[in-house]
Amino acid sequence: MTLTLSRTPRLRPPTPATAPFASTMTAFTLTAVLVSGQLYVVIPLLHDMATGWATSPGGLTWLVTAFGIGYGIGFLVFGPLSDRYGRRRLLTIGLPLAALTTALVALSPSPEVAMGLRALQGIAVAMFPPAGMAYLGERLEPRRRVVAIAAVTGAFLASAVVLQVAAQLLVDVIGWRGLFGLSAAGFVLAALGVRAVMLPDLPGEEADPGRAPRRAIGSLLSAYRPLPGLLVHRVLTLRYLATIMLMVGFVAVYTGLQIYGVSSPSELLALRAAGLPSIVLMPLLMPWLARIRRTTRAIVFMAAAALTLAVIGFTGTAVLVLLLALYVAAITGGLPSMNESISAEAGRARGTALALFSAALAVGGSVGPQVAAAFGGFTPLMYGLAAGMALSALFVLVSTWTGGKTVQE
Repeated sequence: MTLTLSRTPRLRPPTPATAPFASTMTAFTLTAVLVSGQLYVVIPLLHDMATGWATSPGGLTWLVTAFGIGYGIGFLVFGPLSDRYGRRRLLTIGLPLAALTTALVALSPSPEVAMGLRALQGIAVAMFPPAGMAYLGERLEPRRRVVAIAAVTGAFLASAVVLQVAAQLLVDVIGWRGLFGLSAAGFVLAALGVRAVMLPDLPGEEADPGRAPRRAIGSLLSAYRPLPGLLVHRVLTLRYLATIMLMVGFVAVYTGLQIYGVSSPSELLALRAAGLPSIVLMPLLMPWLARIRRTTRAIVFMAAAALTLAVIGFTGTAVLVLLLALYVAAITGGLPSMNESISAEAGRARGTALALFSAALAVGGSVGPQVAAAFGGFTPLMYGLAAGMALSALFVLVSTWTGGKTVQE
């Protein structure tokens, strides 16, 4: 008598359900605009807030910086936590907290209280980017993931224009407090929408059946062990510094336009909107630009940004709309190129390395307003930022010389 042993299908778990594309993209794209836009929404409100509190607009740039600091800290905290506890669970907690903290900012009695609440708001909304991007990469159909991630990344950048334009148009109607109240209501709707479209968290396996299980191994602190090594990595450190400078320049230019009175309110509206076509069109060109080596792309875009800023400093506001559109195009092309180059160098620590990339963006966004205020004028600011962009291109170039053999350029 022979005994036959059968193989069980448990050795290869069934493929998890895939998320609905259209509804997921609608909810995640709109949420991305609202989340990232909270960094920029204060910029057009500085004069109104300063009038209400009898202070200077330059001093209130710390409202942007406080949010950026909280935003950066949140990335580092919640990226690993979303791996451990699940994307949906984190977002169903984070988005209601974002609504609460945003509503509290609207009730701030003084600039000092507002700055503290802005930092808490930044921490709360930082739950969305790492958990949301990871969810798209795991639960959508593989053939649609690149499109989805590109669209949400574009929404993060587009928020800089969309939320500033919306704030400038609405501030005279509902006031700056009303705008924060409106944002809080938006987060409530975002929480309901994201909860409705997201699939339940996987019980411990990755979305792709061929990948290793995602299990909570070791202590909670073990999820953060790769961070110190990545921060002092001979290649990644230079690229993180370049990423910070890219975002410093992006935010400082818009802040400089606001606080130095370069243009009238109607002209400022046009200048803010000038970058939107570049933000929309540049991702469409990336499939062709992707044929160029990623570090080369990053260097070229940074050099183009530096040149454009230098021309703005030299010519003043004569053709500012066109030049600002070119500058935004360079930033929009440079950031995903930096993302790719950091991801390629990180190896198995890719998720943590990209959390640091997002934190670098937040640091740059928070420092940008202070840089704008420090120069004392729009023309010196443009020359200073041009020098910073050129230095960033040099950082990336040097990083290609020091990279290891495992880097796939």
